[in-house]
Amino acid sequence: MHWLELLSDYTFQNVVIGASLLGLISGPLGCFAVLRRQSLLGDAISHAALPGICLSFIITGSRDLGGIIIGSLVTGTLAALTMLLLTRKSRLKTDAGLGVCLSLFFAVGIVLLTYIQGTRNAAQGGLEAFLFGQAAATLRSDLWVMGAITLATLALLAAFWKQAKLVTFDPEYARTLGMPAAAIEAVLTAMVALAVVVGLQMVGVILMAAMIVAPAAAARQWSRHLGGMLVIAAGVGIISGVSGATISTLSRGLATGPLIVLTATAIVLLSLALAPGRGLLWGIVKHYRQKRELHTQQLLYALHKHPQTPPRLSPSARRTLAALTRQGHVARSSNKAGVALTASGRARAREVVAAFEEATP
Repeated sequence: MHWLELLSDYTFQNVVIGASLLGLISGPLGCFAVLRRQSLLGDAISHAALPGICLSFIITGSRDLGGIIIGSLVTGTLAALTMLLLTRKSRLKTDAGLGVCLSLFFAVGIVLLTYIQGTRNAAQGGLEAFLFGQAAATLRSDLWVMGAITLATLALLAAFWKQAKLVTFDPEYARTLGMPAAAIEAVLTAMVALAVVVGLQMVGVILMAAMIVAPAAAARQWSRHLGGMLVIAAGVGIISGVSGATISTLSRGLATGPLIVLTATAIVLLSLALAPGRGLLWGIVKHYRQKRELHTQQLLYALHKHPQTPPRLSPSARRTLAALTRQGHVARSSNKAGVALTASGRARAREVVAAFEEATP
């Protein structure tokens, strides 16, 4: 398909806009869930949305997106608040509470879905698509609803920015200042539920948890500040959505939701490997530099204490000696039988010896 033809395609436009809205809302809100060590929160809320979808269909008799969003928002928020109640009023840890709520609400959803399928209602067709998403079925009217939810949620986050930031990093201090920390946590949880309902049409209840966690996990590798992390997470979410939608449209047969999640996962893996300061590759390079510097200091110390080169050098010591020679710190001695420190080499060696003697008790 030609690019101009692709850009003018009605379905592609809807999918790209919907995926962008999903990334825009799920990335920033996922940061708060990850930083509060509630990465499973998105998973629990997304699975808990299934009974809301089914109840909405049972009550209205149709698959209207507005009703489905309201139903999934109610049950998703109820599951999150149940989790908070369990962890506060019992000895259950957060992950255990999330697991209980996830299993309970998803099981109820499966029971309701099975009941609906047994009613032989003609309108039930495609209801199971909300399990894995059906991005191609997104309409312009759906985009208006998704856009309104996204803007309202981000506006609410901006209004409670300082409070949300303080409760995320130091809830005890927030309580000492008189802030209603529990209420703010409930608002943050409700906003995650809003992000989940935005993604139901695009990626479904099964994969939505990845869109909450993946952009935030990638952004955490690139930024040490919350504001920068939120911006990067939103960018990762949008890039994942647009890329997955484009690949799905060009491939003609691959599902959009899984491709969006796979793209986000690929970005996470690249971030884990390449992010400066935290990436695995950066760690390998840093370890190599530290090891090389240690060998350099050891050789300078040895040449300072024993001016003549030791008779036998290991391969790594010979490489270090060659590097010091290129840097002008070491030169051939006058008798050509060994090497000796130059003026710059002696100055650096004295610094090494002084640092060693200072560190040695």
